[in-house]
Amino acid sequence: MNPEMRYNAYGAFLRRKFGTRVHKVPVHAGFTCPNRDGTVAYGGCTYCNIDSFTPEAARARVPIREQVQTGIDYLKRRVSASAFIVYFQPYTNTYAPLERLRELYEEALAHPEVVGLSVGTRPDCVEEDKLAYFQALSRQYFVTIEFGIESVHDETLRRINRGHDYACTVDAVQRTAARGLHVCGHLILGFPNETRAQMLQTVEEVSKLPLTFVKLHNLHVVRHTELARQYEQNPFHVFTFEEWVALACDSLERLNPDFVVERLYGDAPRRLLIAPQWCRDGAKIIRAIQEEMVRRDTYQGRLFRETLEVVTA
Repeated sequence: MNPEMRYNAYGAFLRRKFGTRVHKVPVHAGFTCPNRDGTVAYGGCTYCNIDSFTPEAARARVPIREQVQTGIDYLKRRVSASAFIVYFQPYTNTYAPLERLRELYEEALAHPEVVGLSVGTRPDCVEEDKLAYFQALSRQYFVTIEFGIESVHDETLRRINRGHDYACTVDAVQRTAARGLHVCGHLILGFPNETRAQMLQTVEEVSKLPLTFVKLHNLHVVRHTELARQYEQNPFHVFTFEEWVALACDSLERLNPDFVVERLYGDAPRRLLIAPQWCRDGAKIIRAIQEEMVRRDTYQGRLFRETLEVVTA
């Protein structure tokens, strides 16, 4: 752990592993989700607008190889990266027959500077044949399966129209990790029906899972979503900057110290973001979290063992 960061940062982890600067290249493969097409529900998650986190270059109408090349060219200019992980990001990227998935993934891996895949998906969309395929790929490439966990509370999952419960998440994470694959869990803190204690409980419970990486997101409201409609009809509280910094630090203290932290905030393009506006300034957020961890003289996992003792007592 970097003593200045006070937590295990993803960028530093990748540099140690690969010996060079590694960046993710997001691509859009044109998938949908089972809670959009009627398989388990309609409308998708209440907070989800894919345009809020999909770069213009990563659009489903553009071939994967072209998206990869465009993303690599951009990152080379911007951050001088020399190795890349292709991130299948929008919607559910295992929601197709294995034959179709294989074509898309291997098209991405064909680029000589690509060292791995990160595949965003749902806990109810990882059948064993797909996990076996990822396991085979992982013998040659760095493979991560990213699950939208969001919350451990089933009532919240119902309210946000996830279409599965937390038990489904636990099963999927355990089966994926058992294959020797890296697993990333996405958490959203700030759902209006949850108390602060429930949010921290999500961090504590997820810390028991066999994850490699975790992303912490503050709930943010973007246009053209059911959450935006709810917010406009009956405005609910979203975290202030200071509140999020405090909660992020509280979460890091409770987080499994072995997890690598990939994100500490969520954001969206200015044209789509309704609230909160402060989450557009990522550098300021990270700096404030680091400064607060130093002020507290604390670090990732400081309360982890204590938390587990309380939970399992």
